[in-house]
Amino acid sequence: MTRYDTPARPDAAADMPGDSWPDALPDLAISAEGLDKTYRADGGGRVHALKAVDLEVPRGGIFGLLGPNGAGKSTFINILAGLVIKTGGTAKVWGIDIDREPRQARAAIGVVPQELNLDAFFSPREMLEVQAGFYGVPPAERRTMEILERVGLADKAEAYSRSLSGGMRRRLLVAKALVHNPPVLVLDEPTAGVDIELRQSLWAFVRELNENGTTVVLTTHYLEEAEELCDRIAIINEGQVIACDETRALVERLDNKELRILVTSDIPALPDSLQAFSVEISGPRTLTFRYRTSETEVRDILDAVSAAGLVVADLSTEEPDLEDVFLALTRGTTNTA
Repeated sequence: MTRYDTPARPDAAADMPGDSWPDALPDLAISAEGLDKTYRADGGGRVHALKAVDLEVPRGGIFGLLGPNGAGKSTFINILAGLVIKTGGTAKVWGIDIDREPRQARAAIGVVPQELNLDAFFSPREMLEVQAGFYGVPPAERRTMEILERVGLADKAEAYSRSLSGGMRRRLLVAKALVHNPPVLVLDEPTAGVDIELRQSLWAFVRELNENGTTVVLTTHYLEEAEELCDRIAIINEGQVIACDETRALVERLDNKELRILVTSDIPALPDSLQAFSVEISGPRTLTFRYRTSETEVRDILDAVSAAGLVVADLSTEEPDLEDVFLALTRGTTNTA
C-alpha cells in the first residue's frame, strides 16, 4: 500500500488521477466552509439538509462523523464525492477544491457506501478492474488481486458477486473504494449487519491503512467503535455541526461521574459529614455519590466517608462515554460546552 507521507510525484502524467494534487501534503484531508445544501421536497417545499457547515478533518487520523439518521452525514459525504451538488459554501479534499478541480478531488477520495450496491453478474475481479478503469488507472498499475487478497476475497475473485455473503459484499465495497489508491477513505456505516469476527477483521485492516497514511472518515451508529477507533469526532445534528473535538476531550465535556462505595457496616441514616454531597443510600451498606469532576475530587468524598466513621470495603466508579455525550448533545438535555 502506498504511504501518504511524501508529496505526490510532480512529474505525474497530465491525464492521470492526482495530477493536480498539492506539491506538499495538506494539513487537512477534508475542509468545508459554509457548506450548504437545500433539497426540493415533495409537495413543493424545501429541506435544508446542511446549514453552513464548517468542518476540518486533519490529515492522517481516523475521524468520526456521527449523528442521528437524517442529520446530514450522507449529504456531506456525497458532496465531497461529487454525487450531490452543493447549494453554497466551499469544500476541499486533500487540498483540492471540489468545484475548481472536481476530477482531481474525486480521485483523492474513496467512499464505501452503506448500501450494498453491487452488480450481481460481475465477479469481484471484474468489478475492481471496471472501477479502476473509471478512475483512469492504467492496467500496469492496477492492484486488483493485491486488494482482493487484503480484504480476504482472493479465493472469490472469479465468483459472481450475487453468490457472496453479506459480509463478503461489504468487504468488496471496501476493495472498490481502494482501486485508485485514494489518500482519503470514507466508510459509511461499514459494519452494519456484519458479524463480530468480520467487524474485527475490518477494523484491523482499517487501522493498517491508517498506519500507512490513509486518512479515514468513519460514520457509524456503533458509538463504542467510534470511541475506540477515532482520534477526533464531529457530531452533526439537523444539518449543523454541534460538536467537534478530540475524542477524549469530547467525552470529558460531560462533567458527571458516579462513585459507589461499599462499607463494612450497615448505614441506618446518612451521616452529617456527607450531607454536603449529592449522595444516597442505595443499599444496606452502599453509598452512591454523583458529582462533577470539575468541582469535586474523589479524595474529598473518601475523607468525608472516613470522618463519618465508615470503613470502605470496596468502591467503583461509572464515567460517561461517547454514547452519553451523543445523546446529551443531540437531545439538548445538558450543556456540555
